[in-house]
Amino acid sequence: MERYAWKATLKEGKKAEYIKRHNEIWKEMIEVLKSAGIENYSIWLCDNELFGYYECKYGKNYAAKVQAESPVVNRWNEYMKDVIRMDMDKTTGAQPLLEEVFYLK
Repeated sequence: MERYAWKATLKEGKKAEYIKRHNEIWKEMIEVLKSAGIENYSIWLCDNELFGYYECKYGKNYAAKVQAESPVVNRWNEYMKDVIRMDMDKTTGAQPLLEEVFYLK
């Protein structure tokens, strides 16, 4: 199972709103993530830096492709623009893939 990690920046004063929106995540957004084979998804916050991690049941390229082509994900990204800054990956159109440099299994 491939792993995928991304990062973004939380805008000043938007922590409570960011958490609220994820507590109320749309059902159709969950469905897209699951159809992309995304499992064990978590998002972490340190000061104003966000770090997301998930495992890709069908591979990270497939997960990125499904998300990049989804109108639901596009709508979610638009909805989140006022609370976070995230530069999408120019190649995949998905979240910016971080380079893995260490993994302890």
